[in-house]
Amino acid sequence: MRETSTEVAISKAEAADLLDLSDFIKPFVHSGEILPRTFDELDDLLETFFIARVDGSIVGCAALEIYSKKLCEIRSLAVAPGAQGLGIGKQLVTACVELARRQGVYEIMAISSAEDFFKSCGFDFTLPNLKRAFFLQTRDTM
Repeated sequence: MRETSTEVAISKAEAADLLDLSDFIKPFVHSGEILPRTFDELDDLLETFFIARVDGSIVGCAALEIYSKKLCEIRSLAVAPGAQGLGIGKQLVTACVELARRQGVYEIMAISSAEDFFKSCGFDFTLPNLKRAFFLQTRDTM
């Protein structure tokens, strides 16, 4: 069921949002869509965590983890099922990209199974100079 209001407010998360944010991401963690985040991890990312609200309720979130001046990652991107299709995910990605630009970070990565979504946001598998990301998993899959 879609949200009845389509007015979306994107804002930076605040300390008062941490409990609600933790509760919001739990179903996405349980389904394997995003990795688990401890309360401390959420708190550490607070300065770069964005929340989408419709009628005051959290309907989406995304964080930008800045590793260095060279690289950052969009993490914990989630949109409530009833709010999908309203452009909330793109708004959250845009907020992260704009923050990375303001911080002067050169490259942004996103690790996701939502290939089409990230391509629609301008992401691709290679950078213009043909750099690729390579991964090696050191733990058993869940």
